[in-house]
Order: sequence, then C-alpha cells, then structure tokens
Amino acid sequence: MSIKGPSSLKRFLLVCGFTVLALPVFAQTAAQTRYVVEAAPVVNIGSLASKYSFVVIKSFPSATEVSYSINAVQPFSAATFHSLSLEPGVLRIDTNSEIDSSEADHASAAKAKLEALGDLFDNPVGVNFYGNRVLRTYVNQPGTRIIELNAAHQSYGAGSGIVAIIDTGVDPNHPALRGALVPGFDFTRDRPDTVSEMNDLDPAVAAALNQSTVEILDSKDVVVSLSQSTVEILDQSTVEILDGKRLPSAFGHGTMVAGLVHLVAPNAQIMPLKAFHADGSASLYDVVRAIRYAADHGANVISMSFSYSVNSPVLQAAIDYAHSRGVALVSSSGNRGQHLAVYPAAYSGVIGVGSTNFSDRRSPFSNFGYSAKTSAPGEALITLFPGGNYAAVWGTSFSTALVSGSVSLMRNIYPRMEYGTIRDALDHGVQVDLDMGDGRLDLMRSLLYCLHPGD
Repeated sequence: MSIKGPSSLKRFLLVCGFTVLALPVFAQTAAQTRYVVEAAPVVNIGSLASKYSFVVIKSFPSATEVSYSINAVQPFSAATFHSLSLEPGVLRIDTNSEIDSSEADHASAAKAKLEALGDLFDNPVGVNFYGNRVLRTYVNQPGTRIIELNAAHQSYGAGSGIVAIIDTGVDPNHPALRGALVPGFDFTRDRPDTVSEMNDLDPAVAAALNQSTVEILDSKDVVVSLSQSTVEILDQSTVEILDGKRLPSAFGHGTMVAGLVHLVAPNAQIMPLKAFHADGSASLYDVVRAIRYAADHGANVISMSFSYSVNSPVLQAAIDYAHSRGVALVSSSGNRGQHLAVYPAAYSGVIGVGSTNFSDRRSPFSNFGYSAKTSAPGEALITLFPGGNYAAVWGTSFSTALVSGSVSLMRNIYPRMEYGTIRDALDHGVQVDLDMGDGRLDLMRSLLYCLHPGD
C-alpha cells in the first residue's frame, strides 16, 4: 500500500510485516540437543563424544581454550549435563540457544514514528565527511547535536583503534564506509570473506538496492520503506523493483549500527563480525566465538547490539576473556521497556546502554535498571543502509552504536582507559531518568573529564 507523507516530497510507505513460522517438531527437538562445550586444549573431545553420545559440529580455538559446538543424540539429562561438566579439562557447558538482535526480539517495543523525522529527508543533499560523500542529514541530525558530536571532533579528534561490531554483517561497498573497514569474519558461514549483508539476499533484490547508490544524493524524490523500527530511504525505482520481495526482518541491522559507530568515530576502523543471520537470530556459539575473535584480533572496543535473557556461563567467560585483554565492551539494554537484566549488558565490566528521546526522557521501549548503565539517543537517528542508502532507526541497538563510537574517542585520548574510568566519563553526561545510569551521552562533558578526571 502507499501513503503520501510530507508535501515537499512524494513518499510511499511500504509497510513490511513480520512473518512468524511455526518450527516443525524435529527442529524443536534438534534445538534442545545443541550445546556449547568449552575445554582446555589438552582435552580429548573425541573420547568425550563417544562417552556422552554427541557429535562435534565445529571447534574454535582461542588463546587459552577451545570452544566446541556439539549435537547430542538425545537431550542431555540433568545428570549427564552435570557429569560432563565435571570431566577433567571441561571448563563449562551450556545449551546452544538462540540470541536475537535487540530489534529482532519478538517482544521488542521499538517502533518507527514518521512524525519524529520532520523534514530530515526533505532535502537529500550530499556533503563531504572525512573524505567520503554522504547525506547531509546523516552528519547534521538532532542526535549528533544532542551529544555535541561536531564540537567533540573539533576539540578532541575523531577516534582511533578498531571497533568490532558483532551483528548481521555490513555493506562493505557503502560509499560512506570507504576506507573505514578492516577484515572481519562471517561466523554464520565460517568464512572471512562473506561479511557483506548483500550475501543474504536474492541476487535480484541485492541488485535493486545497489542501483540507488549514487542517486540517493541527488534532488529527486525518495521512497521510504517502513518496517517495525527502521525507515529506509530508497529511490522510487528501487522500491518498484522490490515490490513483493520483502527484505529479511533484520536485514541492514549491522550496516545501520556500523553507520552510527562511523559517524561518531570516523577515524576508527570497523571490524565487521557476522554472527547474526538476516532475520536477526544467532547461536550462542557464534556470538561467543565472535567476542573471542575480536579480542584476539586487535579490537579496542566491541559493540554488541543484542540482548540475551539468560545468564550464560559461556557468554560470561567470553566477556571476561575480552575484558582481560583490555577490550572495552558495550551492549544494548534491550527494547522491552522493562526493569530487566539482560546479558551481556548486565555483566560487570560491560557498558549497558539504554535509549533516550530528543527531550532527554527514557524511550518507552528502552529497558532500564540493571542493564542500562548509561544512555544515548535512540530514536529517529539517521544512519547508513545497504546499497549505498540511508535509514532512520529506533532502538537501543543504535544508542549502543553511539556509545561504542564514543568509547573510541575516549581511547583516542587514553588508549588503555579502563572500564571504571570510561563509566565515570559517561556518568558526567546529562542527567536523565532514574534507572538509566548517571548520565546521557554528552561527548564534550565526557571527553573533558577524560582529560581532567579530578575536576
């Protein structure tokens, strides 16, 4: 269906619904037989597989241990689970459950509100931004003004180091990201060269998105495609080609997160780690592999726009491993609008991020309390979208991206800045609602604190 928006542009809104498919019985059973086992390198996993009737599907070594994805012949009983966990050299075991990106959570309350966009897309003009041509409203938008981004760049620089983004991948050919990416890894395919989100699409759909790479910055009409928490800015001919071909529900999530990290820290490099599928789902095993990979491959910051309701020993160990290697960890608090502990945001040593609106109030969808140790704008943010396009987004995932980029700016001042100092700097932001941390992100205040922590 089509609806006309602001009178200054002809806009069509394609309302993309969400399809929920019932899993067949065999798939539900299979999910209950999937586990993650982490063990010392000397452990003979083959002997354990024979003893406990499981098959090793994948293995992944890090500096101190090996993580295994296994399938059991039948679900482990409590006694079997306990017995395996006590085997010499076995460090921990957990169910290989599904983790969703914050906006893909079935209970997510993050909703796009077109009226919040105002005239942001009425004049799609391009400007230069650190050597690349980008949409002007991407650089100069309400969210960046609230966090004092331009002043921070002028006074303190534009970031450094490597920010690893664990998500759905990225569009490596987006013009705005030219020169900003370092090699990553695709854990969904176990290959280093398939991090492009376009690989999750039918080739014809990918081609349709790619055709508007240059045209988006001219003065012709644009088309807005509306999904639950994202408004994509495409040209009319692209939407006509896409008509009837729905994009996967979380397609573009990684590119949108990367766009906001790059906006805040344009001189930092982004390491895309694809652990999530285009529907926004990932296995616990792929997520913990991605965390350990980032820590072992030079990441200074890890941005994690997902939330898990279970306190997993496997996830906790991966977080502790990255923390021990000096990596700053940032995670979304989730979008259920509840006083809720979600992981990894609730872990000690992780900066959990909630969402605020442009009036410095908690976004109705943002979780608060245990998981929201700080906050940042998370409504109507303008960012990148695959195919050289742009989008407006709502959700704690995107607040997380702003904070992740901000931590890169802080570590540009002090490369070894530890968690406590980062928290203190963020706490010097603007005070907002209770249970949303001590401060909403304000870069000038936080970066000044980094230089003069005693003041």
